[in-house]
Amino acid sequence: MDLKQQIEIINNSINQTKENLRPLAFNFVFWGSLIIIMSLFHFFFTSLIEFYEYSALIYWTSIPFLGFLFSLYYNIKMGHKIGFQTIIGRSLSVIWSVFFISWIVLIISSFIIKKSPVESIIFLLGVTTLTTGRIIRNVYITIGGFVLLFVYLYLLTNPNLNLLLINSVALFFGFLLPGLSLYYKR
Repeated sequence: MDLKQQIEIINNSINQTKENLRPLAFNFVFWGSLIIIMSLFHFFFTSLIEFYEYSALIYWTSIPFLGFLFSLYYNIKMGHKIGFQTIIGRSLSVIWSVFFISWIVLIISSFIIKKSPVESIIFLLGVTTLTTGRIIRNVYITIGGFVLLFVYLYLLTNPNLNLLLINSVALFFGFLLPGLSLYYKR
C-alpha cells in the first residue's frame, strides 16, 4: 500500500467518525430545542402549566420522559443503521444513561424537599456535556458544558432570577448551538 492509499484510509476513517457523531448532534439539537420551547411556554403561559399544585411537576417530567422515549428510539434506530458501536459511542451511552438516572433522582428529591431541581439539573447537564465534549474532542460541546456550569454558578449567586428564562438561555448556548455546530461540522 502506498502513501496515498494510507492517507485516503485515514481520511475515510476520520470522515466516518464525524458521520457517526451526527446522532449525538441530533440529540443535542433535539433536547436543546425541546427544553427551550418548554421553558418559554411555561414562562409565557404560567397559568396553563401551574393550574394546580403538581401540574408543573407533571409537565416537566412527562414531556421530557416522552422525549427520552423518542430519542431512545432514534438512537437505537441509528445504532442499527450504523451497524456497530465504537468505544466512544459506548462511553457516551453510559454517560448519558447515568445522566438520565441522575435526572430521575433529582426529580424525585425535588418533589420530596419541595424545591425546584432546575439548578441541579443545569449543573448535571454541564458536567455531562463537558465530559462528552472532552471525550469526542469537540471544542463547541466542551464550551457548551462550561457555559452550563457558569450558568449554574450564576444561579447560585443570583437566586432571584427567573429560572425559566435562564434555563432557555443556558440550553441555547450550552446545548442547541454546540449541537448545531457538531451537526454541520465537516
